Amino acid sequence: MVKINVEKLKGTAFQKKVWKALLHIPKGKTITYKELARRIGRLDAVRAVANAVGANPLIVEIPCHRVIRSDGSLGGYSGRGGTKAKRALLIKEGVRI
Repeated sequence: MVKINVEKLKGTAFQKKVWKALLHIPKGKTITYKELARRIGRLDAVRAVANAVGANPLIVEIPCHRVIRSDGSLGGYSGRGGTKAKRALLIKEGVRI
């Protein structure tokens, strides 16, 4: 596993906090944007968390594809291929969609 130094990436302190939290989502698991907001202590900022996830500059290495909407839908994916690619990455990791 490659160690990622989020602090060296270009982004706000808030974005970096979100990106660090993404690194703790295990392969084959998903969490919601709301849960991610809770994990960083900002339950009041779910939309800002979603925006930070979308601004992730290393979309595979920092696994933003593991974050889904509270209703179970995939939400967006800023990577090449959009939600089709997000779905494919999750299926490859063994997530049942």
